[in-house]
Amino acid sequence: MTRSDRELDERLQIAVKLAEQAGQGTLKHFQQPRLAVERKSDNSPVTIADQEAEKFLRAELLRSFPDDSFIGEEYGEVEGSSGYCWVADPIDGTKSFISGVPLYSTLLGLLFEGESIAGVIVLPALEECVYAARGRGAWFRKGTTVVKAQVSHRTSLRDAIFVTSQVDSFARRNAAGAFQALQERAYVTRTWGDGYGYALIATGRADVMLDPAMNLWDAAAILPVIEEAGGRFTDWQGNRSIRSGEGLATTPSLLDEVLQITRSYPKPS
Repeated sequence: MTRSDRELDERLQIAVKLAEQAGQGTLKHFQQPRLAVERKSDNSPVTIADQEAEKFLRAELLRSFPDDSFIGEEYGEVEGSSGYCWVADPIDGTKSFISGVPLYSTLLGLLFEGESIAGVIVLPALEECVYAARGRGAWFRKGTTVVKAQVSHRTSLRDAIFVTSQVDSFARRNAAGAFQALQERAYVTRTWGDGYGYALIATGRADVMLDPAMNLWDAAAILPVIEEAGGRFTDWQGNRSIRSGEGLATTPSLLDEVLQITRSYPKPS
């Protein structure tokens, strides 16, 4: 199958609109004292906000593009025939969400024939959005202002801001040493993780984001955003992938220095 520029532009425009609407919908549940929280089989939390946002995205995207496929974290896959596949994480950072912390995101990625070609990161509680499509650049919207998104120009870890998600996830992956080494070498370390951390990388506010564990719905939107902002998104061995179950986003100048650390911690088989 082949895709056209018109198809990509149309899907990106609708993706940004719907991802922002889905993210806005989560706000009616955010910081509500009676929000019910359930635990999934992997012990991760899920709320009605996650479920409503994914149902909204699934319904609206398949109404606009009925031949496309759809994969969501909460409700699985709908198969299509167009070669396009939407991949949604309705709330990336549900632990932040249920804690009343505004550093959560709605992620929406677009694949064509398995390749990630567009992505949207919406930060509803911060009124921020970063979006990109292959060959279209990456863009950062804050309120009503839109500017080009670009990674930082830092060239050394000693000057870099290193961000990640939950620290004990490194130990669960037998890679506590990777976190310790990066923390020691970086200028600043903060646990501003999940989609928010990748938005920081794409807009030059942080320099290295490392994830010991990622699912497809965590990564699909991230790769095109980081790459179109001038950065690199790989696994811990330096492979460009959204299916490795782990992630690293950084600037081209810092990639090799970070990989010198992460390559010592191959993913357990």
